[in-house]
Formats: sequence, C-alpha cells, structure tokens
Amino acid sequence: MQQLEFQLNGEYVELNQLLKMVGLCDSGGAGKALVAEGVVSVDGRVELRKTAKIRAGSVVSLGDVSISVLAQ
Repeated sequence: MQQLEFQLNGEYVELNQLLKMVGLCDSGGAGKALVAEGVVSVDGRVELRKTAKIRAGSVVSLGDVSISVLAQ
C-alpha cells in the first residue's frame, strides 16, 4: 500500500479537493466522480459525501493508496 501525507493548511479540506491535491485525480470533478462510485474511504468507512470535510488526523483511502491528513 502506498502511504501519502497531506499537510492541512486550514481547519479542513473537502474530500474531492484532497484527492485532486495529492494527484489521485486530475480535477475536483473527477474527485467527485470517484467519491460517487463508492471507492473512497475515510477512517475505514466508505464516504459518499463528495465535499465531506476532512480534518487533521483522518486517513483517506482509495484503492491501494492511503493518505494521512496532518495538522498545519
């Protein structure tokens, strides 16, 4: 499994934007499509809210990639 880290620059980041910022998709729209397919998990649970607020301490998973969200 590939482990990525994302440094948060505020209180939260929207899920679709996080996927774009770490390079797992080309745009926020593509990120929304991935979330809608039900292939993205947040803290071990499938997340279907495209703009879910992802905060420090969360772990987002997509396929064999895991993203740890770190505080600023």
